[in-house]
Amino acid sequence: MRLIQILFFLVALGVTAYLARKKYTEIYNNVMRGKKVEFDPADKPQRMKNMLLIALGQKKMFKNIIPAVLHLFIYVAFLFTQIELIEIIIDGLTGSHRAIWHLVEGTFLGGLYTLVINSIEILSVLAFVATLTFLYRRNLLKVPRFVKPEMNGWPKLDGNIILYLEIVLLIGVFCMNVGDKALQMKGVYHATGPFAISGTFANLFTGWSDQALIMMERFGWWLHILVVFAFLNYLPYSKHLHIMLAFPNTYFAPLKPKGEMTNMPEIMEEVKLMMDPNAPMEEPPADEEPKKFGAKDVEDYDWTTLLSAYSCTECGRCTSACPANQTGKKLSPRAIVMALRDRMEDKSKNEAEHGKDYDDGKSLFDYITKEEINACTTCNACAEECPISINPLNMILELRRYKIMEEADSTEEWNLMFTNTENNGAVWQFNPADRAKWVSEVEE
Repeated sequence: MRLIQILFFLVALGVTAYLARKKYTEIYNNVMRGKKVEFDPADKPQRMKNMLLIALGQKKMFKNIIPAVLHLFIYVAFLFTQIELIEIIIDGLTGSHRAIWHLVEGTFLGGLYTLVINSIEILSVLAFVATLTFLYRRNLLKVPRFVKPEMNGWPKLDGNIILYLEIVLLIGVFCMNVGDKALQMKGVYHATGPFAISGTFANLFTGWSDQALIMMERFGWWLHILVVFAFLNYLPYSKHLHIMLAFPNTYFAPLKPKGEMTNMPEIMEEVKLMMDPNAPMEEPPADEEPKKFGAKDVEDYDWTTLLSAYSCTECGRCTSACPANQTGKKLSPRAIVMALRDRMEDKSKNEAEHGKDYDDGKSLFDYITKEEINACTTCNACAEECPISINPLNMILELRRYKIMEEADSTEEWNLMFTNTENNGAVWQFNPADRAKWVSEVEE
């Protein structure tokens, strides 16, 4: 029987690893479609600090205290449960039962083991409360940022599925621990110390037969590990991939001030030549392709931007803070990020079916409308609100730059502004010499 369990565990682990590797490799390849980025080694301490504070420490979540505390319950419970998961995997590979306990029994680490198990149980109860609250907020209270148009269909279902899986995981943990503790009380299993929650409920099951309790404990054990395996393969299809990608995303996020837009060196050179026609001009190599401005498709972005698209939690804080969205405009920063991710996924599927050189004739503008990108006020509210340092504004600006500079596709009002700036040095249509007249009027 022990050998059969080991073999079944190895098969489940092997299938999980094979399927997960395939999908995670696809995501990595999609991210690497982007342009290379050079990083300054001197920035490593600041990048590490950002990752620890924002991804691990959940710093930006606490702008909204109630959801932040509830999210913290689930997050910390998830971290602590990984300790017990390590023991479950060891038991699965060796056919043992609570292998770590038997290693530390009789030492000071034995008390630490019991403390960890009790912490997991208390945090699991708090996570259960948080999970029910989040289900209520999404489905009954219907918080506005969860019912935007881009959340219809799969995004809404995805948000609920992960919460249901949380509940199933908790059922597995407590079935395992309650059955285990009841067997300890009956002297069938070796005592591991008191369990804060399971110890109380175990008293209700001591009347069960040994075989029934063993089945209960094994059911919880297998339920927990199989849901974890399923969860690993579900993550790359879900917004909850941020559990993994929030760390590299916050590490590689730009360090420049949020209000600073990325300049285009080629345009800067043109402006310098306009200001000084006698300045020397370097001719580009004859075989060099003309520079392309902005972004038309995913390959036109840096790979860090594509990583951000996969890191998005779809929480909607960016959209709820967006002034354009608040005034009824079509723009939703969250929808922009989701569209970028969807485009990568579609390109990957098309290439898998038709070959790497396949061109479906589409671009990001088949996913994002001109109305959306033109509605952006570049206020940076979306970038400021994101809990894991995603910058939707950068994505929008690159799309807008392509439309204006590559396709000359701009609104009449903007074209007038561009003309005035070029001719008058200001967005208003008057002689530059008249701009300072108000000073003399004040002096008089």
